[in-house]
Amino acid sequence: MANIQEIQRIALTEFSHIVIDAFSINYKLRIVLIDNSFIDVNLSRTFPDKFGFHWERKDNIYRYDNFPDTNWSYVSTYPYHFHDGNQNNVIEPPFKLTIYEGFRDFMEFVKNKIQK
Repeated sequence: MANIQEIQRIALTEFSHIVIDAFSINYKLRIVLIDNSFIDVNLSRTFPDKFGFHWERKDNIYRYDNFPDTNWSYVSTYPYHFHDGNQNNVIEPPFKLTIYEGFRDFMEFVKNKIQK
């Protein structure tokens, strides 16, 4: 089972060039980025290996998660899905399907968007 401390370590060490801070808020991790946007990381306490990485930036929402929302059952990688820019634009995720590697891929996506 993944743990939030390892996600925090990855954010603060491997992505220190875009991460200002990472701290717990109740059950989730908030990651503050250099553009003053933030990512919330939610690891389910009830279902092992269920996660959500949610980034809000300007008027855009990017979320990669594997919570089984049947609204997105048409996605070939269901329950894994990616909200690309808004809540209703849901596609197959361009990230690995494991928590730590998927988080690294998601952070690379964030880094590329910030650096544009």
